[in-house]
Amino acid sequence: MPTDESTLPPDLEERLLRAGFEGNGRDDEFIVDSLGARNPRQRILALRAANRRGLLGHENWTRALGDEDVTVRRETLAQLAYADDVGDILVLIRTLLDDPDALVVDAAIFALGEHLDANAVEKLSAIALEHEDARCRESAVAALGAIGDDRGRAAVLAALEDKPPVRRRAIVALSNFEGPDVDAALALAAEDRDWQVRAAVDQLNKATD
Repeated sequence: MPTDESTLPPDLEERLLRAGFEGNGRDDEFIVDSLGARNPRQRILALRAANRRGLLGHENWTRALGDEDVTVRRETLAQLAYADDVGDILVLIRTLLDDPDALVVDAAIFALGEHLDANAVEKLSAIALEHEDARCRESAVAALGAIGDDRGRAAVLAALEDKPPVRRRAIVALSNFEGPDVDAALALAAEDRDWQVRAAVDQLNKATD
């Protein structure tokens, strides 16, 4: 059966899916071998299966984060967002904040936010202020809010001048910051032209009363 890079023969896809949940030693070897397969879809399924079965080490993560295919890089970051003990892999994730693909950047931001990586605050602040893709700016604001490092305060406050989705995200992020500047910004946002921004301020005020 002919395939393109986004598909696999059904039997091969089924074997990888099954191996991730019910595999044995022989399946583990097949999973690890598939991490280097030519087909990106096979590499993605192998990555998921290997992560479930605890077969991934630093070398595997490094290779997957540097994969030439953007879908593999995105999937790797999605897996790392919820992985335990990522350690020095965070350094590699930070490098993908400069990836040419906006969705890879977005996934890297999410992973760093999930791991509360304070070492990423300066770069996340720059993305929140300057990235051309609003999705990345919004994600960076959310990550800065989750991390709650005061170095990110200025970028979150500045996000209140961005597009409505970014402004709404900034309101939520400000719940982790305190100070007169935050209070003044929230008071101003309570009169925002976007009703969802106003609603976010109202909800935040109710939660803190």
